[in-house]
Amino acid sequence: MRRIFVIAISLFVSISSVSAYSTPDKLIPEPVEFSTGEGVYTLKPDGSDVKVYMNAAAFAAKVEALPEFAKQEAYELVIGKKGVKIYALTEEGAFRGRQTLEMLRLLDPAATVQHCTIFDYPRFQHRGIMLDESRSFKGKEFVKKQIDALALLKMNVMHLHLTDAAGWRLQIDAYPNLTDHVAWRVGETYHEWEGLGYPFTNAQDPKAYGGFYTKDDIREIVAYAAERYIDIIPEIEMPGHSMEVNRAYPEIACVGEDGKPRPFSWDLCVGNEGTFKFLETVLEEVIELFPYKYIHIGGDEAVKKDWEVCVNCQKRMKEEGMIHKNELQGYMVRRIEAFLRERGKTVIGWDEIVETGLPAQAVVMSWRGTPGGIKASAEGHDVIMSPNSYVYLDYYQDLIRKEPKAVGHMQSLRHVYKYDPLEGIAPEFHHHILGLQGNLWCELIPYAAHAEYMLYPRAFAIAEIGWTPQEKREFFHFRERCLTLITIFRAMGYNTFDLFNESLRAQTGRLRFDDPTFKLL
Repeated sequence: MRRIFVIAISLFVSISSVSAYSTPDKLIPEPVEFSTGEGVYTLKPDGSDVKVYMNAAAFAAKVEALPEFAKQEAYELVIGKKGVKIYALTEEGAFRGRQTLEMLRLLDPAATVQHCTIFDYPRFQHRGIMLDESRSFKGKEFVKKQIDALALLKMNVMHLHLTDAAGWRLQIDAYPNLTDHVAWRVGETYHEWEGLGYPFTNAQDPKAYGGFYTKDDIREIVAYAAERYIDIIPEIEMPGHSMEVNRAYPEIACVGEDGKPRPFSWDLCVGNEGTFKFLETVLEEVIELFPYKYIHIGGDEAVKKDWEVCVNCQKRMKEEGMIHKNELQGYMVRRIEAFLRERGKTVIGWDEIVETGLPAQAVVMSWRGTPGGIKASAEGHDVIMSPNSYVYLDYYQDLIRKEPKAVGHMQSLRHVYKYDPLEGIAPEFHHHILGLQGNLWCELIPYAAHAEYMLYPRAFAIAEIGWTPQEKREFFHFRERCLTLITIFRAMGYNTFDLFNESLRAQTGRLRFDDPTFKLL
């Protein structure tokens, strides 16, 4: 550990010595426009040299033609011999300007910045990261630490995957078994737990792994994020990935012809009215905790096998005139969507929800590559692009032999960076693409340090894709900036991937050795 720290400090000194001051061309994400002048200015530590001007006429005219979401976050930062000026229409825009100023401060140990003017606003309105807290519970302080990182990167969404087969992570007053019985398991990784036969336990067990967020924890996280203009999107998974619910409350599980509940069922029972009472009660408590527009309801990877033999599901199919078991999922999604819409919320679901009849207001998160998002946008749905082919952060980021155990193929920094969320989307549907999100699934990532290692610097790439105009993005300049920012993140206590020793294979960004569309660094 001491050796890593010495290396990090040495790198910081060497990078800082390249220029004697901070410049806007080193920022991540790269600004929309900037210009530099002669001279430098040393920022005051207390920020007393920063003046904020809200709704200045000249600035308002400058952003008039921007989309509404971009106006909200737009800012102009002017650094000159008399200090710092920030222009914005909203407090959110002023905050983005302050974060740019903070990154400029971090780029030089003496906080000396070249005179410059930066005019800036986001390309997309949704720029997010998902943390899988079900498979790997990391807790409140970890989440707040990552919120700080996202804010510095001008990202504005953290999606928390709070429920899944491997553990329920949110206090629900009406259903205490969710945290008493299925928030703790035996097995640090999902696969270890699976290999042991899916054992749950309690907090007193010395072999227990897990935990959950109390309502006070969530209120603290939400307030902390709000101060940094980051929305927290909760995910309550349904109908698949729900074995923990069936284990905690077998009375609402699918029932076989023998009349016995199937508590190891992967899916919720769509035929049981108790399931809908459960979901609606849970969602009422979720709504009280998360004051945002969106609620994520999952919808991916339902197995549906038990539905074939469940007497209640078969009865539901007959009553509703359904022909195929897949229609049960569509029934659940539409019913829950209507419930949430009546309460002023908009549903987000993984792209499987497109397959069985989707309400017009629902938002699709495209994860199985890009086809789901392309289809959904053409059908009039808003879409968040989150394809596993580019922005899944649990995939290897370098050669398998040199990396901690991960899943999938190698998705190096260069591969992530080349993604464009509008690729394959017809121009007339571009307005339906809300943005993009990187997902860190944690079946094999039980600890916080490992999670950060997988997040950074690939989250830097996702931030820049979401903010910087596509025509301005260029990988080699981005990589240089990443090397600098990695050193800064390490000095701040984040455990990052070692981009300085990235393999040549990873540097190419190729998924295949026969891919001709690359050049070496």
